Parts: sequence; structure tokens; C-alpha cells
Amino acid sequence: MEKRKSLLRMYFKSNLLLRILIGLVLGAICGLIFADKIMWVKPFGDLFVRLLKMIVIPVVVTSLVVGSASIHPSKLGKVGVKVLIIYLLTSGFAVAIGLFFGNLFKPGKGIDLGSIGDGVAKSVEAPSLVDTLLNIVPTNPFQAIMNGEILPIIFFTMLFGIALAYLRDSNDNRIKNAAETVFNFFDGCAEIIYKIVRWVLEYAPIGVFALICVVFAEQGAKAFGPLASVTATLYVALIVHIIVVYGIILKIGKFPFVKFLSKSKEAIITAFVTRSSSGTLPVTMNVAENQLGISKGIYSFTLPLGATINMDGTAIYQGVCIMFVAFATGMDLTLAQQITVIITAVLASIGTAGVPGAGAIMLLMVLNSVGFDLSSSSSPVALAYAMILGVDALLDMGRTALNVTGDLMCTATVAKLENEIDMKVMER
Repeated sequence: MEKRKSLLRMYFKSNLLLRILIGLVLGAICGLIFADKIMWVKPFGDLFVRLLKMIVIPVVVTSLVVGSASIHPSKLGKVGVKVLIIYLLTSGFAVAIGLFFGNLFKPGKGIDLGSIGDGVAKSVEAPSLVDTLLNIVPTNPFQAIMNGEILPIIFFTMLFGIALAYLRDSNDNRIKNAAETVFNFFDGCAEIIYKIVRWVLEYAPIGVFALICVVFAEQGAKAFGPLASVTATLYVALIVHIIVVYGIILKIGKFPFVKFLSKSKEAIITAFVTRSSSGTLPVTMNVAENQLGISKGIYSFTLPLGATINMDGTAIYQGVCIMFVAFATGMDLTLAQQITVIITAVLASIGTAGVPGAGAIMLLMVLNSVGFDLSSSSSPVALAYAMILGVDALLDMGRTALNVTGDLMCTATVAKLENEIDMKVMER
């Protein structure tokens, strides 16, 4: 009994990243060695998929309401409008770059998950682009939540959050107090959901082990190639986004590109290691003031906002991983579906919590938006998702580093436009 407690204590106190990687490696080894004799682990994978699906909608609703309501209208003057436009534009470019490199390098080619599990995967039927855009507006938001219709949920919860933000800024004390009560309720719900997310992630090593076992039992050693491919594709896309998108914006703002990255390296490295935009925020603020010379009046608003809604790295990750799932399962994504991915990923970035692993949960939402089936661990999409989850920590490091780099770049650009930056500090 004491030995069992000791093992459990060791499990929960050890590094989650290490446990997931061990689960991935052991799952691959056991799948290769035991093949169809290890298929009894499938229910453990089923449980993990169900747990993930359980938390998607609560995460979306609570995060988006809190994120939208945190943008105080009193601060949404020139600075707020400018930084919001830059944040959303760079996020749109980010997911487009992710899709571009996903189509170019075709991560996921070489395995055929569509022919295993529940059967052959078929091309997903999607509505036209016009219907997709119209369907963003729900006729019944509660029905949309019940049906798990992601884009209508995002649209309604964003409207709810923005309206709540205005009421929190009301001059009428009764309305203001009522709005604060509602905000605190959703803020508390969000924290509760994040706690549940952490509990679910504690089970992730076991779930990943079971799901990866199924993949390697059916596909053999050839499944290793696509995992390396999706990791390489993501990092190439991240680097291109920094050089092209951020490079152009910094050039327009007359910032020295290499100097800017050098001055920002403390925050970038911290984000890479911690995999948390929110956890890196104190370091990011210190870099903004002491390394880049940005006024506190600017960065105190734009950086916390960026940690909430500016997720360029996560947006690229969504684009690359969607294409990985499509190629691995033999599904064809139409142009309309890829545009839906862009819209969903950009809107979802507003509600992506700046904590480790949040992007992987939001990927489920984006998969649902284009109709990919995650009904069970035996579905081809669930198996492809499991493969991504196995290396997600490696992907998370790069995407979080880009998220924080984007926050600093946008903040510096807005500060330059508002003459709220001391360029002599950066040039030191």
C-alpha cells in the first residue's frame, strides 16, 4: 500500500512534459512490439478523448467572456484600436502561413490513419463560404452550445463579453456592480475550468500512451516520420513569420530587426522554457520598459491584452496541425474549409488561455469547426490528434516564444505611433 502511494506521489510530482514524452515513447515501443496484442488499451484512449471533448466548450465560453470583458472601453481609444488591429492582422497572417507550409510540406503524409480504427476516413462535407459566414451568427446561442457549434459560440460569447466590458465601465453604480458580479462569476468559472484542464492533463501521459499504442500497432515504424515532419514544419513556419511579418512591421516602424530580437531575448527565452505567455508577463513588461524603452502607459495595457488575445504562434500551430490531421487521415480540405480554419483560429486566439498546453485544447475546437470527427479514440482524427499531443510540448515551446515576441513587437509599434518610446534605450 505504501509502495503504491509512493509511486502515485512520484507520478504526480514529476514533470508533466517528461511524462507525456515517456508515454509517447513507451506507446510507440509497445505498439511496435506487441502489435494487435496491445489493443486492449483502447478504452484508456477513449476516456482521454472524452475528457478532452468535455472541457472544450467550457474553456471556450469562460475564456472568451473573460478575455473580451477584460478590454475596458475606457482604454479602447486610439491605442486600443491600433493594437487590436495589429494583433488580429498578425494572427490572421500567422494561421495563413501555418496552412501554407502545411500544404507545402504535407506533414502527415506517409501514414494512413484513415484506413484503421472506425474505418476509412472520407472527405469532410462542408457548407459554402457564404453559409459558413452566415452560420457564425447563431439563431439560438444555447442550442449552438448544446450542439458544439464552435463559430456561433465564439461570436455570441465575444458579443456577451464586449457588452459586459461596457457595463463594467458604466457610471451607474447599480449596473457597474451587477456587471462586476457577472464578470467575477465567469472569471471564477474560468479558473475552475483551468483547474479541471490541469487534472485532465495529469491523465494525458496515460491517454497518449494508449492512443499512440493503437497508431504504432497498426502503422509500424513509419509513423515516426510524420511526427518529425509536423515539428519541423511548425518551426519553419514560426521562423518565416518572425522574419517576414514581424520583419516588415518592424521595418515600417524603423526598428532595427536584429537589435529588437536581441533586446527581447530574455522574454523570448523565458516563454520558450515556461511555455506560458501569462507566466512570462512580468519578464515581458520588464523587457518592454528597460530594454525597449516603451512607456508604462502603453505596455501596461497592451502586454496583458496581448497575453490574452495575441496568439500568433498558436495560430500557426492550428494551421500546421490541421493540415497534418488532413494528410494523415486522407481527408481533403477545401479552400472554404481552410478559410474557416483561419476565421476560427483568429477568433479563438481571443479566448486561448496563456498557460501551457492551451493551444492543444483549442486545436480540438478548430478541428470541430471544419467537421473532423472526434467521436471516439478509434476515429482516424482522434489518432492523428493523439500523435500531435505526444509532441505538443515541443511544439508549445516554439509557439509560446512567438506569442511573446508578437506581444512585444505590436507594443513597440503602437508605442512608436504614439511617440511613447525612447529609442535611445533600445539602441544602447
